Amino acid sequence: MNALTRAVLSFWDSSIGKKILVAVTGVALLLFLPGHLIGNLLLFAGKDAINEYALWLHELGHGGAVWLARIGLLTVLVVHILLTIQLTLRNREASQKYSHPATTRASRSSRMMIWSGLTILAFIVYHISHFTVRIGNDYNGSAYLTSLPGHDGNVHNVHQMMVDGFSHVGNTLFYIIAITLLCSHLSHGFSSVFQTLGLRSRKSEIIIKQAGRAYALLIWAGFLSMPVAILFFGYGSI
Repeated sequence: MNALTRAVLSFWDSSIGKKILVAVTGVALLLFLPGHLIGNLLLFAGKDAINEYALWLHELGHGGAVWLARIGLLTVLVVHILLTIQLTLRNREASQKYSHPATTRASRSSRMMIWSGLTILAFIVYHISHFTVRIGNDYNGSAYLTSLPGHDGNVHNVHQMMVDGFSHVGNTLFYIIAITLLCSHLSHGFSSVFQTLGLRSRKSEIIIKQAGRAYALLIWAGFLSMPVAILFFGYGSI
């Protein structure tokens, strides 16, 4: 085992290394969500707008870029949750040895983050299987093909797929619960990233916390606007 490998393994095994990796993967997720949200909100710009966007994504890098992004996102998420679980187990051991109120509160907070994180992971796997791999539905069928101005042949009708998907009560309720948990997670995680990376001070603590809440609220409202508009207000059904 060479020096670089030992250094990497030592960093991975250390609590400081795990916290830094949790923060870095958290930053990646924080940056991903607004971009994903903006693309999805094209639903409200009309059928052609979101179908054009979906076609561009699937043609990017000859179709390979979108799958690299998906695999990368899942990897980042799994690493983020795995390290969070490991840190929580260490904190739990420490809290048993040193029964300090602050340590106990931190351990409880971390445990809540774990369960919300695991729920979010389950939702993302379901979300990908539902809308991306399209398991258990007919979204790959001819009924979900449509024309697009400026393009020869048919393209996938992502607009209709989203409308039909969010017209299902069970799908939408699961989506609402998962997004709500995600944004609760984000509100806490946003501030934690700054603290872990040494970018938070006593003067900036309140501002960072408020920014985290505002960020989480915008993400929550944005992602829920689509299923709510479809299921409760009949958007796209006419």
